[in-house]
Amino acid sequence: MAEAMRSVLQSVAERTVAAIVAEVPAYTEVFTDGTGRKIENAVQLALGGFLELTAGAGGAVASTPMVPALDGAYQLGAGEARSGRSMDALQAAYRVGARIAWRELSTIATACDLSPGAMARFAELLFAYIDQLSAISVAGHADELATTGRVRQQYLDRLARGLLTGGHPDELAVAADRAGWGPPRSLTAVIIPEARARGVLVRLDPRTLQAVEDDPGLHDGRTVVLLVPDAEGPFRGSLVAGLAGLGAVVGPARPWTGVRASYLRAQRAARLGLGPTAETTVDTEQCLADLVLRSDPDALDDLRAQVLAPLDGLRAPQRAKLEETLRSWLLHHGRREEIAAELFVHPQTIRYRMGQLRELYGSRLDDPGTVLELTIALGAG
Repeated sequence: MAEAMRSVLQSVAERTVAAIVAEVPAYTEVFTDGTGRKIENAVQLALGGFLELTAGAGGAVASTPMVPALDGAYQLGAGEARSGRSMDALQAAYRVGARIAWRELSTIATACDLSPGAMARFAELLFAYIDQLSAISVAGHADELATTGRVRQQYLDRLARGLLTGGHPDELAVAADRAGWGPPRSLTAVIIPEARARGVLVRLDPRTLQAVEDDPGLHDGRTVVLLVPDAEGPFRGSLVAGLAGLGAVVGPARPWTGVRASYLRAQRAARLGLGPTAETTVDTEQCLADLVLRSDPDALDDLRAQVLAPLDGLRAPQRAKLEETLRSWLLHHGRREEIAAELFVHPQTIRYRMGQLRELYGSRLDDPGTVLELTIALGAG
């Protein structure tokens, strides 16, 4: 049975790495280079050592990894600390690895007619073995943090504080370099209850910074501000979806040295009563109208850009006429004659222009929410 299991170790290792990449997002980029192959080899060697121990010692000491496996696990934990990651991602990877290994090896054991008692013992030894590897990785991580890792974390904490307080870009660049932190294109501030932040970090970019805040505006307790890299555009939806039901407030994406603006907007949304309950999450990009009504000039600029985006491809004179027509259409509730009188044009001209606007906006012009946003954006403009 051990020989049959050894023959599939390479495929088990490959499936393990594939599952980790799929289920532990923090490792997606890490495994795109040669690291993935190294991890496959490490998994194969570790499980091979387990099979040798099991077969050679009758299972008596199979739950105790051999020295090379222990050394490798220790260095793995130390490497996580040097990379600025917590143990959350690595422990998640161990859990995935244990599940894949048991699924594959138990299939062979079943085919070899292993008795139920022996199968239970085999499972016990396998999971104990992987627990030992996980424990020694924790020790390596802790030891590294006690030296260089701890110093780096202090630099990262200072960088996060400088970003939230609006430090000078030159000073922030120096702080990022000192912390060994590669600046992203943008950062998005997320305010979340402290108790829920730990479980979220494992799913975010490993460059995510964090700072603890005593902010009574959100859940009347301690909160954590997460600064999430490159979560703009199509990636924002994934970020917000991943925070669903966690009581977070998500600010807008901003250039990384200007993330204080994102933090202040999220904070303002919470303090103005737009914040979430304990079971919901608020995307401030979806409540721009409310923020504008509460005198946030920055939000007004974003709202105008958002709701007038269908006009972006037009020439300036044509865009000006359509904006003017749209503003009057909103003011007069679509009454063509009144719009024409205000703009000193023929009603047929208004009909033509509104046809153009409906081509650009589609059915959105019949949506009360869009009408409200256009009213605010054009009325305030």
